[in-house]
Order: sequence, then structure tokens, then C-alpha cells
Amino acid sequence: MEFKVFQKEIELQSRGWIPTFHDIKKEILEIVAASGVQNGTVSVVSHHTTCSVMVQECSHDIDSFDLEFLQHDLLDIMRKMIPDFAEEHQYRHPGPIHAQFGRYVNEPGDYSSMNTDGHLRSVFFGRSETLTIKDGNLDLGQFAHIYFIDWDHVIARRRQVNVTIMGTTEAVEDRKFNGGEVINTRRKFTEEEKAYDVHYDLQLNARDPEFKA
Repeated sequence: MEFKVFQKEIELQSRGWIPTFHDIKKEILEIVAASGVQNGTVSVVSHHTTCSVMVQECSHDIDSFDLEFLQHDLLDIMRKMIPDFAEEHQYRHPGPIHAQFGRYVNEPGDYSSMNTDGHLRSVFFGRSETLTIKDGNLDLGQFAHIYFIDWDHVIARRRQVNVTIMGTTEAVEDRKFNGGEVINTRRKFTEEEKAYDVHYDLQLNARDPEFKA
């Protein structure tokens, strides 16, 4: 059985002023098809520490901020947890040494390091997703899309998504566990746990004086 590794990089342009959500499902599907891998996994990873990757359904409706409603709902929740960086010294980061480092690497100004909210949101949300490839198709289900999120809204930036596919170019055997038997995780009470209790009569009698056990 041949094992294959296939890698591609996707370049994106974020807009700044508000977190950017890039729908990259089309590009990931194209990369999976080009890989020739029939069964395996694809990892979608952010190259940046203020960005995340998520799998979620497309909510279709788009508001005046060019965000899908579900995306803006998510942003509202993240803003409650981690408020937008709105004024100097709101967060400990960036300190004076980090600000100087930003100048050293030619950042446009000290303000471009005031993206602490983006770093913290990325920590909470995660920077990658791993998905399954089955019989040459990405297993996303019926409604899922793949989104790259740039939480850094201080300035517009060029971003990169790293895509790594690993798997076999051949078919696999029946993948059904235990022949596809459905596992019932509902609690199963013993007969002893379901046994009659004398207090039932008292409760029933209180509701219905005519009741007789």
C-alpha cells in the first residue's frame, strides 16, 4: 500500500479593521483532489499566532460588515470573553521591549503590536483542524465549510494557510466498526434500580384519593 504526503500553501489577504473570515473550502477540496490520496487525513494549519481554523456550517446571510450571521455571533461571544484592544495599556502586552522588537522587524508602527485580543482569541480557539479523506472525498458532512479566521484587525495583513495531506492512494477495507452496529450510550438501569418503592403509593394517593395499590 503506497503512503503519500502532499503539501500546499494558500495565500490570503486579510482586510484589517474587523476580524476576517476566509471560506477556504473550495481551495481545500481542490488540494485534496490534486493530492491523489484516496484515504487519509488533511491538516489545515495557520502559519500565524493571531489566526485560527474552524469547521462550521455556512449560515448564508451576510450583514453590512461582510460577515455571515453565525460568524458575527461568534465574534460577539469572543468580544465578551476577550474585549477588542481599544486603548493603550488595556492589556499587559505589548510591553516596551516587544514594541521595540516590532520596530526592529519593520512593523509600520507601535500600534500594529496592539493585537493582544487576536493572540488570546487564537489561543482559545486553536490554530488548526484535521479532517478525514474517505474514498477520495473530504468528509465534511452535508453543511460544513472550512474557515480561516484572522483575529488581528489592527492592520490588513498577508496570511498563509499550510495544508498537509497524508494517506494512501489505494482503497481501504470495510471501515465499519463492529459491522456498523449502533452504540447506545443511554444509561441502562438495572431491575433493582427500577424496583417499586412504597413511597410511590403515598405520592399517588396524595394526587388521587381513590387510588388503591
